[in-house]
Formats: sequence, C-alpha cells, structure tokens
Amino acid sequence: IKCYVDRSQKTTKGPQIILSRTHPGLLKRLFELEVAEIQDGTVIIDSVAREPGMRSKIAVHSTNPSVDPVGACVGPKGMRVQTVVDELGGEKIDIVKYSDNPEEYVASALPIEVVSAAADAEHKICRVVVPDFQLSLAIGKEGQNARLAAKLTGWKIDIKSETQARESAEAAAGEENGDEA
Repeated sequence: IKCYVDRSQKTTKGPQIILSRTHPGLLKRLFELEVAEIQDGTVIIDSVAREPGMRSKIAVHSTNPSVDPVGACVGPKGMRVQTVVDELGGEKIDIVKYSDNPEEYVASALPIEVVSAAADAEHKICRVVVPDFQLSLAIGKEGQNARLAAKLTGWKIDIKSETQARESAEAAAGEENGDEA
C-alpha cells in the first residue's frame, strides 16, 4: 500500500508516525513517481485540490516551452494518469494548465469553455460567465467542480450563466440611469 507520511510526533508511548491516503500530498507524490518530466523538473506541480475518493484537480506548468505539461501527466493513451487513478481507487483526476493570469487559470480549472472571466485582485474574486446550457456542469455535482477549482486556484469563483450575467448587467445599468426596477 502506498501512503503519505503526514507527520511524526513524540508521544508518551514513544514516536508516532501519522500516515494518510487522503492527503493532497499523496496525489502529488504519485504523479512524481509516474511522470518522468516531474522527476527531472521539466514539469512542475503548482497546486493540488482533492476530495478523496471523488475527484481531484492538479495544476501543472512546464519550464520547457516545447513540453506540454498536461500531456506529459496524462501520458501516452492516458496510461500515466490511469495508473494514478487506479492507485486511488478510481478517483477522477482533472489536470489543468497553470497560469499566472488569474482569469486564464480559473477558466482552465473549470471543465467547460468559459465565455468570459474577470478577476478582482483586491478581493481575490473571479467572476466567470459560462454558456447557459453548461452552468450546471461548471458548478458540478453538489458544487464539486466550483469548490475544487476555487481550492486549486486560491480564488473565490462566482459563476453565472450568460443570461444571469446579462440580467445583472441590465439591472446595474438601470440603477445607474436612475430607473426603478
């Protein structure tokens, strides 16, 4: 069994080692074992967000522009990521490309094509507009996609459909003109 050494501590009964199979570090270490580009430093894991047994998201970038970091982690015919998925008992893993641009990073962390993204660096909130028919997919089952994307990126994510965004923009424009709604 592969597990992650979370911490060690001294107790009255002697030393104690705490092992974990749910720690995000386990996912990171499994990818390090499986992906040669991570071992040699060409691909770097920037962030990991995990809901053990359900789904994980991992953000990667490459130090070499000719190496695709997501492709390196997926591997030929998906074999590298499949080995990690098998070790974790079928847990779904999303591999996204890291970006210093918060709008790009948040958009890539969501599993759909984003219409627009606007980051508010002061409050660390990213407002994302998605197609109406993909709103539920962006949010995910019980909010899982949005929650993991927020944990991965470190940004609070406000997801709206195109219709909701249009309505709130019209309401804001109406208030500026002094109209009563």
